[in-house]
Amino acid sequence: MNAINKGIRKVEISLKWDPSPSGQPPTDLDLVAATYLASDPYGDPAYVVHFDSRSPDGTIYLNRDSKDGKGFGWDEVLTVELDRLDSRYARVMVGVVIQQNPAQRTFVSVINPALRIREGYTVMAEDDFGAVLGATATTVAEFVRDGSSTWDFHPGIHGFEDDPETFTATMGSARQT
Repeated sequence: MNAINKGIRKVEISLKWDPSPSGQPPTDLDLVAATYLASDPYGDPAYVVHFDSRSPDGTIYLNRDSKDGKGFGWDEVLTVELDRLDSRYARVMVGVVIQQNPAQRTFVSVINPALRIREGYTVMAEDDFGAVLGATATTVAEFVRDGSSTWDFHPGIHGFEDDPETFTATMGSARQT
């Protein structure tokens, strides 16, 4: 049966939240993705994709970016084309960062946050960040390439209390076993 298993091919990670109350600074959440080389799957990221960037080969990209949660439906959408990702990459970590400027925030102060991860029409995971209310950032998904070149999905919300730069540099070590 494994010979015909295509594994996970293309996923969409979607994020939404409600705008800040009137008179309050805007709340800005960002989806980020980091790739890791097969030669060092828990080391430094080979590259990180975030707002205003995309992967060098175009396999990971933001379809939508919001700075205030005032979009209709999903405010941020990240697409990861795992089936096109070069074989030198063995892991992709996806996370959510709360921008800390102009106000310091954790997930407890984000109004109605929601996450959905899906492949096609199949919802793989959903979350409301209730498990990481004191965090400023969190990983939300890990995709791992197995020996047969198919990708496996490992869901999980793991909070961090770091600034965005530190988080993106260390988010890949969160699920190391």
